[in-house]
Amino acid sequence: MNAIPHRVDLSVKPDVTAFFDAPTNTISYVVKDPTSAACAVVDSVMDIDYAAGRITHGSADAIIAHIRAHGLKLEWLIETHVHADHLSAAPYIQGQLGGRIGIGERITVVQDVFGKVFNEGTEFRRDGSQFDRLFKDGDTYAIGGMTAFALHTPGHTPACMTHVIGDAAFVGDTLFMPDGGSARADFPGGDARTLFRSIHRVLSLPPETRLFMCHDYGPNGRDIQWETTVAEERAHNIHVKEGVTEDAFVAMREARDATLGMPRLILPSLQVNMRAGALPPPDESGRVFLKLPVNAL
Repeated sequence: MNAIPHRVDLSVKPDVTAFFDAPTNTISYVVKDPTSAACAVVDSVMDIDYAAGRITHGSADAIIAHIRAHGLKLEWLIETHVHADHLSAAPYIQGQLGGRIGIGERITVVQDVFGKVFNEGTEFRRDGSQFDRLFKDGDTYAIGGMTAFALHTPGHTPACMTHVIGDAAFVGDTLFMPDGGSARADFPGGDARTLFRSIHRVLSLPPETRLFMCHDYGPNGRDIQWETTVAEERAHNIHVKEGVTEDAFVAMREARDATLGMPRLILPSLQVNMRAGALPPPDESGRVFLKLPVNAL
């Protein structure tokens, strides 16, 4: 795994506001440049009542209201990966506030795999062109006066990226809080050994680096949490703390993954998120449908 491509500037301390979505245990973030009104949104959520087939935008509207109330300028909508447990609200927020939608360049691998799973046909583009920016490992981008950079951290999915913004890093599903461990690695394109190496890439950031999780499930009944540090993860993460070998992690992760069921929203999430948060195109009558492939996962 490559070294960290840029020096982490711990003197830059973005203002981070978290939004917790209880139905999917997802945390979205507004990340503000402390020296300007510029901000980014990381891993937004679009609401779905799956049983009713109904899409709403209450979670996204809360983020939009926060940005407007504080007079912020949205520059980026970052997806850390193609989520399998919630639908992205990025295009909805973009339609209200502007900004560019970005994801890792390996989205094309995910699109190819799940384009076949959902029998999308040749009209579904598998080149990532639904997104405004495809990040390569080490790519930088600006949020006001802050310079952010993207780290390729695959293992959970091929397209996973960790975004480092000043002293803060947004790890997606690569890591959980120390008592939550690590993400599963058994989705198509996932790999436990690759995940271990990606996690150690994240943990090679300076120990003071703030780490922000995409999910938390309150292990053992504790309150929901989403912020920790590299030092805390190195010392206390139940799956990858210092002293845990790669082989031991792989054995644990693969055994654990074999016991897990599929996420409740995986089928609608993948269809939407591989399209940058857009719903599938309507049929000739103008109605939109999500597919349910039988025995495909």
